[in-house]
Amino acid sequence: MLWVKAFHIISLVCWFAGIFYLPRLFVYHAACEDTQGQERFKIMERKLYRGITTPSMIATVIFGVWLLSFNLSGYFAQGWLHAKLVLVAILIGYHFYCGHLVKVFRDDRNTRSHVFYRWFNELPVFILLAVVILAVVKPF
Repeated sequence: MLWVKAFHIISLVCWFAGIFYLPRLFVYHAACEDTQGQERFKIMERKLYRGITTPSMIATVIFGVWLLSFNLSGYFAQGWLHAKLVLVAILIGYHFYCGHLVKVFRDDRNTRSHVFYRWFNELPVFILLAVVILAVVKPF
């Protein structure tokens, strides 16, 4: 079980690295005015989303489900896990919305300013804080 937990945490760290950096790329991409820079951001966003962030999300979910399988009824009797899983579901939705935004930028259809993406970039920070507190402190 400890190996599975270790790989769950490693994949979570990689996923969050992508989840934190991808919206930051959106900030810079939205502010970029030259064609060469825009094309560079498109490549960076696509490679980050497809090559790092999505595989890390999949690994995080697989290892998380594997962890749950060790004591499914015991874990689901604890309220903190329900809250954590809701937050993980929100984060997965955020992840797929970022994938949508990668396509929006790829097709030159972005209409939002860099300020919007600066605020958008903050949501996963709060989710990470809550998930770590729930998993470590287990407040309920």
